[in-house]
Amino acid sequence: MEKRIIHTIKTIAALFFVNLLVACSSVDQLPQATLHPSKTTDIDSYRYLIGAGDSVNIFVYGNPEVSGSFIVRPDGMITTSLVEDIPVSGRTPTELARDIEEVLGTYLRDPIVTVTVGGFVGPFSEQIRVIGEAAQPLAINYKKNMTLLDVMITVGGLTEFADGNDAVLVRIENGVQKQYPLAIDDLIKSGDISANVDMLPGDIIIVPETWF
Repeated sequence: MEKRIIHTIKTIAALFFVNLLVACSSVDQLPQATLHPSKTTDIDSYRYLIGAGDSVNIFVYGNPEVSGSFIVRPDGMITTSLVEDIPVSGRTPTELARDIEEVLGTYLRDPIVTVTVGGFVGPFSEQIRVIGEAAQPLAINYKKNMTLLDVMITVGGLTEFADGNDAVLVRIENGVQKQYPLAIDDLIKSGDISANVDMLPGDIIIVPETWF
């Protein structure tokens, strides 16, 4: 109970301080964050997309001098020995291989390219983000057929102050952000497996604090 009181007092104090700063300053309203929807619209259409921080291995058959491993830069590009600034973020390995074949075709005759990926960071649009009263708020790399239960295991469950049954899932559908209710307490505390749902790349889970 004492921890609950201290936690609540800190939360109220933080909110008061933020409101005080807003009241004492004239601030313009920032535009809403740009929407970057995932290319995955259902669990059966998932394909891994390359992202910044991934390690990309490019093998050009018969041409080891232009083959090699490259780290995707923060701007989503790589530079090879023949071509600078090849955009790779948001592409599947197969799509990237075909793109590189087209580019190298300017220098080589009928190049055959294979692309493999390591690191598996992926673009932000393909990650699942859990914020609020999760034990370990995280951005999680999506894995095929991942469910809400898998996500909760990854973030270590909820804090003792979480209101899991008032949690919300935010998902971009047809360019519009939609919100869906989640019953996380029922799932992980009561074992109600019917509260488990499929996750998609780009989902955001917001877990609020309970006030009781």
